Formats: sequence, C-alpha cells, structure tokens
Amino acid sequence: MANKSIGSVMIREIIRMKANGLSNSQISLSLGKSRTTIVKYLGAIESSGISMKDLLELKEADLSEFFEFSDDLNSATREHIHLDLYAFFPHVEKELKRVGVTRQILWNAYKSKYPQGVMYTQFCEHYSRWSKKSQGYMPTIHKAGEKLFIDYAGKKLHIIDQQTGEIKPVEVFVATLGASQYTYVEASYSQQIPDFINSVQNCLLFFGGVPACIIPDNLKSAVTRSNRYEPHINEQFASFASHYDTSIMPARALKPKDKSLVEGAVNISYTRIYAVLRDREFYSIIDLNLAIRGLLESYNQTPFQKKQHSRKILFLEMEKEALRPLPLERYELRDYKMATVQKNSHVYYSTDKNHYSVPYTHIGKKVKMILTHNTVEIYQNQTRIALHARSRKAFHYTTVKEHMPMNHTYTSGWNPEYFITRAEKIGLCVKECIEKILDKKQYQEQSYKSCIGILNLGLKAGNQRLNNACKRALKHEAVGYIPIKNILERGLDKEEEPDLFHTVIIEHDNIRGADYYC
Repeated sequence: MANKSIGSVMIREIIRMKANGLSNSQISLSLGKSRTTIVKYLGAIESSGISMKDLLELKEADLSEFFEFSDDLNSATREHIHLDLYAFFPHVEKELKRVGVTRQILWNAYKSKYPQGVMYTQFCEHYSRWSKKSQGYMPTIHKAGEKLFIDYAGKKLHIIDQQTGEIKPVEVFVATLGASQYTYVEASYSQQIPDFINSVQNCLLFFGGVPACIIPDNLKSAVTRSNRYEPHINEQFASFASHYDTSIMPARALKPKDKSLVEGAVNISYTRIYAVLRDREFYSIIDLNLAIRGLLESYNQTPFQKKQHSRKILFLEMEKEALRPLPLERYELRDYKMATVQKNSHVYYSTDKNHYSVPYTHIGKKVKMILTHNTVEIYQNQTRIALHARSRKAFHYTTVKEHMPMNHTYTSGWNPEYFITRAEKIGLCVKECIEKILDKKQYQEQSYKSCIGILNLGLKAGNQRLNNACKRALKHEAVGYIPIKNILERGLDKEEEPDLFHTVIIEHDNIRGADYYC
C-alpha cells in the first residue's frame, strides 16, 4: 500500500468502480492513480475478508482508519481484522469511562458477541491504533464521577452600569466533567476567593453531585504556592473541599494537557456563547448568566462530532449516578484570624469589634479564629477550644461561664451589692446607672468591669460631677462607661444644650455604649 493514504473519498471510488466491474487499468486511468496503488488497495480489501458492500457502508472516518491500520499490518494479521471489531470500538471507548470497567471485561463481551473475533492481545493492539490521535499519544480515559476540571476563560464578557453607562468587564468561569465532558459556564465579578468559591459551588449544584477530585489551574484563589508534588492549597478552598468531601489536585504548571478538556471547553464557549452574545447588552450579571444558561443547555445537548450522543446524554447515562451526593447545607465562607488570648480570657475580633471567651488556661497563647456567617470557632494547636454563635453587636462580650477562672483575684469580693453600695455613697443618679448596668443580660464579670470603670471616674472628676454626668446619661438613655466618660471630658455634666451632647455621643459612636468597658 502507498506510504501516504489517498483519502477516504478516493478509496470509496476504487471500491465502487471495482464493484461495478471495471478493470484495475481502467480505475487507474479514471482516478489518475498508479496501477500499483490500485492493486495494493484492492489486495488489502481481498485479504481482509470484508465485502465491498460492507466497506461502502462505513463512514468516511472509519473507512480511512481501516486502511490506515492495514498499512502497518502484515497479511497474516490483516486476515483477522473484521468489520465487527471496528464497529465495536466506539462502545469500548464509552464503556471504559465507567468505574471498574477494563479492556479485559470488554474483550470478554466482544468474544461473547463474536466468538470468531480476535484474541485479547490483538484486540488491545487494534484498539490502541484506533484511538491514537494525530499527535501520536493515547488520549486519557477519565472514569465517570472522578474528575472535574475548572478554569477561567482568558477573554472576558462585560455588563453595563445602567446609571453611568460604564462598561464593566466580568470573568467567565468554565468547568467540565472528565468522562462526559458535561460543561458549566458562569460569569462572575472577579477571580477572588468569594466569587471563585461561589462559582465552584454553583457548578456542583448544577451537576447535582460531587466528583472525587477537582482539578483547578494554579490561580491564587485555589493554590497559594504551586509545586509539582506538594502544592499549597488555599485554606478557604481546602475547607470548601472538606465540606463537600472531595479532593483538590491542581494541574501542573506549564502542562496544558493536564487540563486539556476544560481548555477545549473554553475555546468552544467562545464560539457557542461569546459569539452569540457579542451584540447583546446586559445591565446585571444575573441577566448575563440567564443568557449564558440558555446557550449552555444547547451546547450540552449538541452531539459530538463523529458521534451520535451529546454531553448531556453521556452525563445522564453514566456520570450523574457516579457523582457523590451533595451535602445538606451549602458551604459558608470563612474568615481566618490569629489572635492572642487576653488576660480576661477573651479574644478580640476587630471586624465586628467584639470579644469571645476561651478557657482561662489559654491566657497569653496564640489562637486561630475561624468565623462563618453564624459561628465562631477558636483553635489552639489544631484543637478546637471554644465555639460561639457569632455576634454582630459592637463592643459585645460573648462569654461561657465555664471559661472564666473560679477564683480570679481581680474579681474577688465583687458582687451587685458591693457596687450598688459604693454608687449610693456618690449619688442617686450614679446608683441608678449602676443598677441599669447590672440588670443587663451579659456575663457578670463584664458588668462588674463597666461598674468599676464608672465608679473610678469619680476619683478624677469628683463625686458631684460624676453624679451630674450620670443624670445626663440617664436622660438620653446612654448608660455606660464610655458615654459618661465623654460627658465628663467635654464638661457636659453642666447644663449645656442637648444638641451638643448628641454631637459628642455621635462623634464617638457610643450610643447605647453600656456594653463597653476599658
């Protein structure tokens, strides 16, 4: 046979003309090919044992592949190649993606169907040749439910600010499953952690399940430091993976074949999504994603080239059931903060300006705070030492009684009667302020510290001025150490205009500041 294939169209003409009774010389003159070439192709057909009628029914690609394989095989091996074998290979390619399916199992199925078929070694050899790509390497076979490839498209879409008319570029997140190549596309504001994790989470909800492994590119939101053997996964993303019971396996840097499927999905999205939306205007990312979702559905339902099935059919038939179930709750983003346990057995979270208790045995130690929307976890050396409901109230103390020391010398002798008695000696307004603070529902020690702070103000300002300041604080319902301290410092314990009082209180952001103490 010729070293270079003459193409499926020319091969089909040779077969058709020979079937119509033309001689080799007539076929050679008609097609402009040498008689030697015609003889070699007809000899390959004769030795294969396949009828010309059956060969003419083959698709163009299968016809080319049949003679391409024949080019490398001697006549003895060629006699064992049957048309049924090549017709069986698309089924082999599909079934190998299922979990636990091997070539041995499929060869057994082939032999059951075709008892006169080739043996296992030849079966594997012909399948390897059949599935070989033009680059000369075997394509990777991905098991169903095993891998999800994720990436961002290099080119961006945009939305328009309806008020200013400003064009705002947006990122495009693309994900595809390994076995079925079922694809998800979503626009997001950025590649930062909140947007990135939200996109991955929406992707898993779209699939209705979780793969065994997620393969991201080496963007910072996924990988803080890339390494071929032990990459450092972003702490937030690692926590997300733990919540969904999956693993993160970043693609190797500068190895595009590691994520070739998602790279292909990105390229296809340019023609199937970007091109269709190029002349449309969107004024919100929600509207943009609704348009993308409609085009994505069409994209997933379009059959593969040279194949009868689509991505969605493959997904529903073999991959959906292989995915792990979704957890009952969505993942909540976490904020990570290092803190030192203060002498009052609390740690301070500056964002919310509040305090959370930890066992007093950890005073002075460094701890890690992990905060979600609703909870606060505190860890010391990978061990959780405290769990609280998250508070949004500024200067608030969230305290577990068992965390506080039983015999703390600083609070020795402190009780409500002690503070009320001291306050009564200074003045009735001071006493009323102290009683209001003690009546508030907070941990007792915090109430005591607020009280001692107010009483100690009398040592500097005098009892009369402190009583006048407490009177002003009671009038404006701003009972607390900080408001009373501000009144004294600004001299507002005298009869100034109320507006000035409000100005000072607002400036210091301490309205209802009784929960704060110094």
